[in-house]
Amino acid sequence: MIGRRITHRIADGVRIPGTWRHAFIRNGTYFLTDLFIYADGLIDCWGLVTLEEFEEKLRTGWVATTLPEGAEASAHHLATWKFGEPRSRLTPELVIAEVRDTIDQLNERPDSTGRCLAAVDVFLADRTEENRAAAEAAFLAVPASRRRYALGDMDSKDWPLRVLVAGPGGRTYLPGDPPVSQESYDRALSYFEERAHWRRKHGERVPADGPAVPHAPAIQLYESYPNKPVTDPGHRGLRNDYPAPITVGEVLHPSVAHAYWALSVAQPEVSSEITAADTALAAAAPRREGWGHSRAAVMTGLLRAKYDQHPELAEILLATGDATLIYDDVESAFWGDNAGRGRNWTGRLLELVRSELHLRRNGIPGL
Repeated sequence: MIGRRITHRIADGVRIPGTWRHAFIRNGTYFLTDLFIYADGLIDCWGLVTLEEFEEKLRTGWVATTLPEGAEASAHHLATWKFGEPRSRLTPELVIAEVRDTIDQLNERPDSTGRCLAAVDVFLADRTEENRAAAEAAFLAVPASRRRYALGDMDSKDWPLRVLVAGPGGRTYLPGDPPVSQESYDRALSYFEERAHWRRKHGERVPADGPAVPHAPAIQLYESYPNKPVTDPGHRGLRNDYPAPITVGEVLHPSVAHAYWALSVAQPEVSSEITAADTALAAAAPRREGWGHSRAAVMTGLLRAKYDQHPELAEILLATGDATLIYDDVESAFWGDNAGRGRNWTGRLLELVRSELHLRRNGIPGL
């Protein structure tokens, strides 16, 4: 299960999502560490390896599932100890099955549990022996350590599932379970019928506050170097260096970028030089005291001014709908997304100003 354990690595400028889990690596002695598992199928176990190479690491005991009595172990910079009465629920086969599921989850595709529940749905829609056997096979393909979580119901755990796929008179995978009676089977069927009812009800719910993610595809605002305004600038008009003059106080700046850098310096003469320059390159003069803590607020005000003073550009911004705006800025990982390595604050603030423009157009009493 991934839960909140989210990480990533960058490969060729692409962000590869990942997660991690604890493991012991045997390199002479045993080391408690983390395995990092990535969506592209690579696993970091003190070095990136493919899934097939990882299986070999498990078979040879480099990634350990057996912990011998009295063996030395350590966690780097934390503690050392010896195993006393060690117990491990893992086997190499179980670990590789769980890792395969994790890779499926990272890619947002059905894992073994998802495939099992899909097979159960097929059986419930057409209750043939063939479909029941397929559902049972799919259930037993779920790692044993994950079966009790398959229904997401920690009261019933997997009882309804193991009874349903075993069928009347059948035996579940647990040796202690009695043969499935007709009464137990009927109770399991009722469980799934009620579960289907609540799933339908949940699917009909409309998010009270709108969608959690954009409907429109993301829009990349690539670096551009416009020299003069054009009749139809398209998304280039959303760039901060697009020549859309804005008035801030009593000063007319050629663009948002000019205004931003002019305001960043304390010396009036340097500020005037920036405003008069052809391009708004960062001045060599020091920034104002506390500029790093104020810059987001300054940029917000400048973007509001730009789209207030240029309604035609405001229409371009509004036309982006609810798309995520990804802003490239080779000079700044704070303002730009920069292939997933930056913070994209310009993109975020453009989305904020866009929301304010929608508010003004649609109007909410009291705001």
